[in-house]
Amino acid sequence: MLVFPAILLPLAAQMELSMTETLQLSFWMYLLFGVSALPWGAAADYFGPRRLLSLFHVGAAASALFAAFTVHDPLLFCLALTGIGLFSGIYHPAGLGWIAKELENTSRGMAYNGMAGNLGLAVAPLLAGLLNYFFNISLVYAVVAGMNLVGLIFTIRHKEAPQDPKADHECAATPPTSWTPFLILLCAMMLGGIAYRGTSVTLPAFFELKNAGVYDMLKSFFGDLFTPNLSATILTSILFLIGMGGQYLGGRVGEKYDLRWSYLVFHLITIPAAFAMSASADWALFLWATIHGFFLLGMQPIENTLLARLTPPQLLSSAYGTKFVFTFGVGALSVKMLALVRQSWGIDAIFIAIALVSTLLCFVICLLIRNTSGTRQRFR
Repeated sequence: MLVFPAILLPLAAQMELSMTETLQLSFWMYLLFGVSALPWGAAADYFGPRRLLSLFHVGAAASALFAAFTVHDPLLFCLALTGIGLFSGIYHPAGLGWIAKELENTSRGMAYNGMAGNLGLAVAPLLAGLLNYFFNISLVYAVVAGMNLVGLIFTIRHKEAPQDPKADHECAATPPTSWTPFLILLCAMMLGGIAYRGTSVTLPAFFELKNAGVYDMLKSFFGDLFTPNLSATILTSILFLIGMGGQYLGGRVGEKYDLRWSYLVFHLITIPAAFAMSASADWALFLWATIHGFFLLGMQPIENTLLARLTPPQLLSSAYGTKFVFTFGVGALSVKMLALVRQSWGIDAIFIAIALVSTLLCFVICLLIRNTSGTRQRFR
């Protein structure tokens, strides 16, 4: 999913479109990535996660291969991206539901999953930038197809445990007496999805446009090997690698402290960092982006464990599917929102908008804490 923003500007040049027009080619990819999560989650609860994850890899590989052959045609390329989003929507509800059902320590399991995912997020822009630099955009998507086929091999070789959850599993706690906290958490996760998607889609191009000083310094050391796009993708990859530390910290914090307050603190820290990003450039921008990404990614194990605590175990994949309908489906609106913000106020205003979304998110988390004040033990 992070390949597209990494090659956004070269792709725009190749298609002879503006950055905004090219960015909007990804709208259906991000939308279906989210809105398909609920039916995929229900299917994973019924058929089992292993079958659904196999379908994910096959479908995403075929769509990526189609993208490789259509990089000169905006309409067909948009269709290929849409297929990538549709099949990629399987991963989170099936995968996270599998973790929540089978691992005793949900928070730590979510942290390790997030760290592995962050490694993929770090590799994606770096690999995309290198392949585009040395070869072309078509090869970028051909490699994505190949990686999905490798993922298919790992998936079909893995043995799925019995579907009945263990009686002493931590997510098999007393079922919730009210669905209100779950609905409040969904609202919080939707706002978090807007902040995350807006950041991940914008950041490579933001670095490319605002890190001229960093690019000049790197070019002075490495010569013509560095282009602005390659420099931006490398910085983005480093940021996601650092985010693995945030995932680990989030998992450990979720083990030791109240999940609700931990969730609030992690999001609070992202607000001043996002405001600072809007007014920064070069290494200062990278520093603030690192802080922002560290805690924005680090809260994910906490959030996923919170969801498991508020959901009956037999509905875990469906619950994660519902989450990603809101976080990535509604979060896809950030693509439209940020295009409007950029057209109206300029690219610097993008992270001001993200900071305001995170501020509203923190108020929603406070509402969740107040609504669950009588059930503190569930969140320790």
